[in-house]
Amino acid sequence: MSTAVILAGGESRRMKRDKLALPFGAATILASAVERFSSYFDKVYISVADPDKYSEIKAARLTDIYKGCGPMGGLHAALKSSEDEGVFLVAADLPYSDPLAAKRIIELAGESDICIMADSESRFEPLFGYYRKTVLPYVEMALTSGNYKLAALFDKIRLRVVTKEELGGLFTEKLLLNINYPEDYERLLRENEVLS
Repeated sequence: MSTAVILAGGESRRMKRDKLALPFGAATILASAVERFSSYFDKVYISVADPDKYSEIKAARLTDIYKGCGPMGGLHAALKSSEDEGVFLVAADLPYSDPLAAKRIIELAGESDICIMADSESRFEPLFGYYRKTVLPYVEMALTSGNYKLAALFDKIRLRVVTKEELGGLFTEKLLLNINYPEDYERLLRENEVLS
């Protein structure tokens, strides 16, 4: 079994409107992510702050047990509820996130507790990675101590960082591109007009 959890609980402060509800192709940014990952994963959940939000999207919901803790709260809810050995965590605002790249990261995880990508500048991207249930105690410790950054887990567990070379043809420069500001969204629309 394979489970993907799409993080959709953010507030879109920098965008100044709900970026996940913005049109992208024939759907919204969030609906597009759900559709892409549903084709390759057995279970796809949307991690949301409000369980009634995005009700038009047909996907199971996860709501945070620890409220207001960002992606760490979403990861906690995902690991607590999953029946699988681990979950693939993906930020909904990565419009070019590729489920085949996600599957390859899971394959490359080996015995690691967390397996994530490094971007083209060698920065870690924790919001496109595989997290085993073995990290749950560390997630809970981080949450109770008020440390909500996923990177806080990295020195406590077996971390595997996948390089773009290991992904081969599945890696593109846009794979980890996220949409935070209005100009990011405008660029996304322009690029997709060219591709259409």
